[in-house]
Amino acid sequence: LLCRGLGSSAHRPREDSWLKSLFVRKVDPRKDAHSNLLAKRETSSLYKLQFHNVKPECLEAYNKLCQEVLPKIHEEKHYPCALVGTWNTWYGEQDQAVHLWRYEGGYPALNEVMSKLRQNKEFTEFRKERGNMLLSRKNQLLLEFSFWNEPVPRDGPNIYELRSYQLRPGTMIEWGNYWARAIRFRQDSNEAVGGFFSQIGQLYMVHHLWAYKDLQTREDIRNAAWNKPGWDELVYYTVPLIQEMESRIMIPLKISPLQ
Repeated sequence: LLCRGLGSSAHRPREDSWLKSLFVRKVDPRKDAHSNLLAKRETSSLYKLQFHNVKPECLEAYNKLCQEVLPKIHEEKHYPCALVGTWNTWYGEQDQAVHLWRYEGGYPALNEVMSKLRQNKEFTEFRKERGNMLLSRKNQLLLEFSFWNEPVPRDGPNIYELRSYQLRPGTMIEWGNYWARAIRFRQDSNEAVGGFFSQIGQLYMVHHLWAYKDLQTREDIRNAAWNKPGWDELVYYTVPLIQEMESRIMIPLKISPLQ
């Protein structure tokens, strides 16, 4: 009994050390913001992602109103912004609209657009009418990951998947390092549209935007990735970085540059 007790206590420190290693994450000290390390340096674009939860009885009128007004902002040369895509959520939160905007020139461009829109009577009336149709709304300001595709207009018809990941604080650099390698596994069918991380709004949020012809094509492409050597390992290492994740399947509106 004495020998058994001594043997058990001798192994316990090693076991405790191993268990602690599963829960203690060592983060290397950084001398630069993760936005500077992960974002595209050749561009200074800022993105805004909007989520509007619409009253169910108002969704058709909301879509009609957006299709009348949003292109005027998108096409106006005096506004340094572009509508990247606009959708209704098909699977996920129902009666929801999602808009993605690009501000070419970063925060100064955003400020310029907001200032000009305040003086735009049509837009002011649009916001008032739109507000009466909404249950809630939220937005985030985002930067692009340097290793993702630039989101450019594409022909349809397509469905779009927005996969949103709430990461554990302090893990954004790790996420970027893994996905810089993982993205090469997901390029064969041109499904990768864009990858972003939040700067203002809900922090440590990552959004991956994908395009597929239909749900079955989505399933086939995602299953095919598991047959590529190395994909399983990258998934294994990224999953522990995630606190929550959400998938939306979205249908583009007629005015969306991403069709």
